[in-house]
Amino acid sequence: MSLSLRTHVKTHGGRTCSRGIDQRKTVVTMSIHIVALGSECPGGVGPGEEAMGQGQLQGGLLWSYLGHGAMAGGPEESSLSNPAFMEYTSHVFGDVTVVVQDCPSWDLLDSDWASVRSVLEQADILVIKYSINDKLAFQQVRNGYAPRLRPLLRHWGVPVILVAVGARLNDEGPPCTCPLCASDWSSCVPHSEGLQLSRDLGATYLELPSLNHVFVGRYFGSVLEYFMIQCLKQKAKERPEKRRGNKMNEPHPPHLEQPARLPPIRVEESSFSKDLQWLLERGIQFADVAFYSGDSGKELGWGHAAVLCAVSPYFRQLLLGPKARERPISRCACRGDGRGDGRGDGGPPSLLSTWDGGLGMEDGSRPDGHLAGRLSRLVVKDPLLCLCLWETLMFLYRGAWEWEHLQEAVGEKLKNSLAVAQLMDRIRSFLGRDKGPRDTPNARPPQLGPQSLVNLFNSPLYSDVIFMVQGNVLPAHRAVLVARCDVMAAMFSGKYAEARSRVVPIHGVSSDTFLSFLEYLYTDTCCPASVLQAMAVLVCAEMYQVKRLQHLCEVCVCAYLQSMPSRELASTGISVIRLLRRAKCHNAEQLYVWLLHFIANNYLIFSHKPDFLELSEEEREQVERLRWPSRGYLQELSEYQQRRRKLKKSRCLVM
Repeated sequence: MSLSLRTHVKTHGGRTCSRGIDQRKTVVTMSIHIVALGSECPGGVGPGEEAMGQGQLQGGLLWSYLGHGAMAGGPEESSLSNPAFMEYTSHVFGDVTVVVQDCPSWDLLDSDWASVRSVLEQADILVIKYSINDKLAFQQVRNGYAPRLRPLLRHWGVPVILVAVGARLNDEGPPCTCPLCASDWSSCVPHSEGLQLSRDLGATYLELPSLNHVFVGRYFGSVLEYFMIQCLKQKAKERPEKRRGNKMNEPHPPHLEQPARLPPIRVEESSFSKDLQWLLERGIQFADVAFYSGDSGKELGWGHAAVLCAVSPYFRQLLLGPKARERPISRCACRGDGRGDGRGDGGPPSLLSTWDGGLGMEDGSRPDGHLAGRLSRLVVKDPLLCLCLWETLMFLYRGAWEWEHLQEAVGEKLKNSLAVAQLMDRIRSFLGRDKGPRDTPNARPPQLGPQSLVNLFNSPLYSDVIFMVQGNVLPAHRAVLVARCDVMAAMFSGKYAEARSRVVPIHGVSSDTFLSFLEYLYTDTCCPASVLQAMAVLVCAEMYQVKRLQHLCEVCVCAYLQSMPSRELASTGISVIRLLRRAKCHNAEQLYVWLLHFIANNYLIFSHKPDFLELSEEEREQVERLRWPSRGYLQELSEYQQRRRKLKKSRCLVM
């Protein structure tokens, strides 16, 4: 049976205190909510015992302080009431109401902890009490309830007072009040344990030998009054402050709205994997590697040496070995060392070998459209790899995030888990990573993706085209260019001069800009060093119709401009109006709209610049419509300043 006693206590004359509170200035009645948990008496009150009577209530710690000389009234309903708490009110500092909710037994809180938590959330001060001579109750609080209260108290920041009541007992003499006495630790709570609990809860620790008026008023009362005064000061800050001269005719400044949000720049998803997949499926015109079966001699497929060497150290060793430029002989990537295990120099097992010429062999025109050029023929010696060569090449071209898809495709084709495991180990060896003793069967290989071609960027390795830009030589690879750029694919695939020439001149673009353009094609990233460099790369991307690169450059321009402080923006030599003109000229629609909003949001800066007059009539109307601050606000601000000056002048005349 839980306690439900609630008494309304009216203090005649109240309890007054002049410390920190001026009663004559208190206009609005304020209240303080105190929640008390625990019992000062040994044993406390259990859920099966009777509720506290009026005499027991008056003997409590908080009643002794707040209710001295009070008259108890009838029950009164309260929004803060809870069956586990006894509720009463009093007055301090003249007209400050104190609402106390006291729960003498911790066991009563377990019945409805959610309701108890709602009471604790509204507490201004929390008082936790226990008896020094009731060690079992203290251990219950320390081990059971303190861990539940600690995170709540840290989150709410409520001041906590931990009060230990009673004198420690000593069998050999009178009661001991020394905090360091350990003669009765078996039955009493030591001072050190109480102090440690207060540190865990972040509480102020007090020890009261008894509940007489000296200890309650001088020690406990002083601490409680301090926290009540701090609580009242905090609540006074939260109330709207009244200004001295706030009269009806006092002018109010106009409200300045926040500037409109700049429109976002949307960037397309990366198509790097799809581009390389297209190269494998339809780029046979630029293939320079042919795969043949070791058993039947049947042609299995085509590939591109630049991509294969960039992705796989195995193919790099196979196609670019030390004997690559000697006379054509049949060779294997891993030269045997006489051990008969198919391994050489600690490398992976021999899965492929070259024959009939190698890199220097010229191959004539083929009816399938393959142009004359250097062709490397590779013999696939492993039967499992012969069956799943297409899936393996697709994985090498698309990247290591397709590892699970490769396992599924190989499993559907081989229908044998042991064969699938063997083939996956051999494919892993293509990436230069043999399965170690700690690797699991499903271990993923190192990731490939756009970074797999970074070694080919601006490298003469397998280069088959040279760009001449402002006298600089920039090597490149047709296979990568046609896969990543539609304009390049048309340029190298059609009947243009670039398709038959190894040296291609580039006009109208600087070497740094074109090098940044090539870097994006190889690595799928773009990091211009400045606003002007980003705009130059944007123009180059629009020239070659690479839409995603154009969007990335738009993002870079916006990021650079938005990071400039107002002072730098006003003094910079970069003309935002001319950037607007170039964005419109080169079909950068997102950047064009963003720059219009950017000019409008910084209207006071750009409207004073000479190039502001270069805006068209339509653009100027849009900027005027979006401008910040608006004309209406500036007019209201001018009127407010005039009223302030008039009011100040009239006050001076009165004085």
